[in-house]
Amino acid sequence: MRLGVNIDHFATLRNVRTEKLIEIESAVNILRENLVDSVTVHLREDRRHINEYDVKLLKKKNILPVNLEIAATTEMQGICIDVKPFACCIVPEKRKELTTEGGLDVKNQMKKLEKFLNPILKEGIRTALFIDPEEKQLEAVNELGIKVIEIHTGNYAKSFIQGKYKNDIEKIQNIVNIATSLGIECHAGHGLDFKNVAQISKIPNIVELNVGYSIICESLFYGLGSSVKKFKQLIG
Repeated sequence: MRLGVNIDHFATLRNVRTEKLIEIESAVNILRENLVDSVTVHLREDRRHINEYDVKLLKKKNILPVNLEIAATTEMQGICIDVKPFACCIVPEKRKELTTEGGLDVKNQMKKLEKFLNPILKEGIRTALFIDPEEKQLEAVNELGIKVIEIHTGNYAKSFIQGKYKNDIEKIQNIVNIATSLGIECHAGHGLDFKNVAQISKIPNIVELNVGYSIICESLFYGLGSSVKKFKQLIG
């Protein structure tokens, strides 16, 4: 199982002050040293953490393959095509949200997404859609011809805290089974941490996890390298 680490919140901390004591590329070097497979960055409309310079620098330095998370807007389409990251993941975005609150409503945005995706796909960029584990959304992904999904695990993470996560795990397993039968590669992410990731990592045919906040929080106490090693052991 591959592991991508989201470093948005290193940028959040960096942006608090002007001294720029945190260098994004230094964090990515540590990820590479600890055998992380890719680095994920979410370029938001309001640039609350990652900015264009970060994305272009990471692509230029080529320390790790860059997975760029973006909303389906004309601005982000242009940036993605200009930077040409290894991969991009299309996510829903609301200006006032603290973090991504759910999956992309592919079913009700087919025409918009087709127009948005075609130029990116023509560039050969691996493109994923971030969806809730719902069959209607998967059907829409398949109709668009997209061959990678990232399953939103936020509801599972919430139910795990309550100890009532069986239904959410079954939903995820069901979507993975259907997607695999359609030749769609399955990734997962959002809300995954050191306590709840084991159940997700046991699901066959989820080939990649993208995790950020929990690893960054753990790294404040134990260091980034140690946190990544611990997380890789849990999913290993």
